Amino acid sequence: MRPCVNIKTQGCRFVFIFVLIFLTSFYQKTSGQINTNLNSEFIKTNRNTVIIVRNRNAITAYEPNTEKVVTMLKEGVKKLAKTSDAKSALLKLASTNDVIGIKVYSTPGRYSGTRPAVIDALITLMIESGFSKSNIIIWDKNLNTLIESGYSQIAAKHGVLLCGAAEYGYDDNVFYEKPLIGNLVYGDHEFGKKGEGVGRKSFMSKLLTQKITKIISVAPVINNNTAMVSGHLYSLAFGSVDNTLRFESSRDKLNEAIPEIFAMPQIYDRTVLYITDAFICQYEGGPTSMLHYSVILGQLWFSFDPVILDTLAMEEIYYRKAAMNHKSRKPDYELFQNASLLELGNCDTRKANIQTIDLN
Repeated sequence: MRPCVNIKTQGCRFVFIFVLIFLTSFYQKTSGQINTNLNSEFIKTNRNTVIIVRNRNAITAYEPNTEKVVTMLKEGVKKLAKTSDAKSALLKLASTNDVIGIKVYSTPGRYSGTRPAVIDALITLMIESGFSKSNIIIWDKNLNTLIESGYSQIAAKHGVLLCGAAEYGYDDNVFYEKPLIGNLVYGDHEFGKKGEGVGRKSFMSKLLTQKITKIISVAPVINNNTAMVSGHLYSLAFGSVDNTLRFESSRDKLNEAIPEIFAMPQIYDRTVLYITDAFICQYEGGPTSMLHYSVILGQLWFSFDPVILDTLAMEEIYYRKAAMNHKSRKPDYELFQNASLLELGNCDTRKANIQTIDLN
């Protein structure tokens, strides 16, 4: 399977592949330096801010309305960035020359993962703000889950790329190493190899090391039995590297690995905005889509802090579990506490500056 799909130019498939090879070579030569945030000081100063935009009328039969979502996005980003309009907000976070990778979590499908309508609205807003279609990528770990979740239609509508981090290939020179040997599976960079140290590294996708210069993460509110929530930390960390199954069997290993992978500069330094797709909260059964264990919230959450958003998502999940009389263990904050120790964000919701915009 090809690493990226340009839906609108399939007739020029061979030309596209040639250009892709050329661009890969170009980025190998030019992207050694991490492109830091244009307004890193502003982001640092406003890191504890969370904007919650509510509109229950923006979702019907589990499908958000794209036009109403655009309005919610505009209100959220301009409030977070403290600008008078959404265009100025986005341009405060990234340059139109940047290659923007919109990270989604597509494993649960179109209803319980990141919803395609939200990405449709985000790309609409980005194009209106002056970002080039050729510099926008919708991505996740695997291309097949993106296609199955309906993202090929969104890519075709806007003429943007759809990329799988795994299919794009892994970088020999950028990896997370841990003295824990993994059972490598097909698709892992060292699968089929033998020798000392094989299976100790999780290699970063070339999509991040050689192509994408800025990331916008859009994650759903869905429970994860090991990581508590398949939010920004889990989605970005495990979506960017291979050989992650070795961490999934143990909560302690996972709670240590996720923040450390997330802290790698190709992820943390390049991610300029976190949006939690809280149109629906699935409090049980993740990562499989189970709408009978879901409630409609009709919300989007915005922040520069992935840790506080994931902590809020976990607390929302456990609040809904309790409301439905679902027996469960107490929420485990260890992953988020570890992320806070690495200064990736704040896990104490009492310290968050939460502001709500009601569009109902």
